[in-house]
Amino acid sequence: MHKLSAVLITLNEINCIDPCIDSISFADEIIVVDSYSTDGTWEYLNTHDKVKASQRVFKNYTDQKSNALSLTSHNWVLFVDADEIITEESKNEILSVLKNPKADAYYIFRKFIMNNKPLKYCGFQTDKQLRLFDKRKAHFAPDRLVHEHLVTIGSSRILTHKLDHHFYKSYNDYSRRILFYGQLKGLELYRKNKKPNLFLRIIKPSFKFFYMFFVRFGILDGSRGFTIAKINAKGVLERYKHLKKLIKEHKN
Repeated sequence: MHKLSAVLITLNEINCIDPCIDSISFADEIIVVDSYSTDGTWEYLNTHDKVKASQRVFKNYTDQKSNALSLTSHNWVLFVDADEIITEESKNEILSVLKNPKADAYYIFRKFIMNNKPLKYCGFQTDKQLRLFDKRKAHFAPDRLVHEHLVTIGSSRILTHKLDHHFYKSYNDYSRRILFYGQLKGLELYRKNKKPNLFLRIIKPSFKFFYMFFVRFGILDGSRGFTIAKINAKGVLERYKHLKKLIKEHKN
């Protein structure tokens, strides 16, 4: 059995951190890098003997997760977000893989849960993330500031069972996060010397809504699907607003 390091980053996650930590307690160690939480998350983490917690200023997701990865003791790593729960079925499948890995990295599908009910569409139905891997054959792509991309140089497979992703706490919380992601994407574009234009600011957000709500069947999730598509469209608009702001500040 290969030993396993479970890893996550946190910022004010007191409302969801307990079930997350409990669900990954089967790992040989739990590494948490906290971005100076003020809601009790840091104090909570320090009550667990198995959790190795440290604090670090947040720059972007790739930077923070790369740092967390560097703190692991074991070659096999399981990355989770604080609002995710490894189900019993997923845990058993991960433990089976660790006995005799057939690949160097494994994708895990996620079940998106909104207001205690699965959100079945909006494009989330095919969402999978590279979460279980041999760190000797993987690294985070440095050019991604949000929706970090794990690059592997070995083989990969897909696990059968899904983890639970409690992604939606409230309208305001989800909006805040999506707008923040949009700002980071705007910074990515700025660093690539991209220029905003009226076409992008109008068409891109509109297409995002159309794609999630109609093409990816968010309409079948009813009002919840409409809410998610609308907020994500606003996130795309924020991307180009922030890009325009950064260009203007640089000129001044």
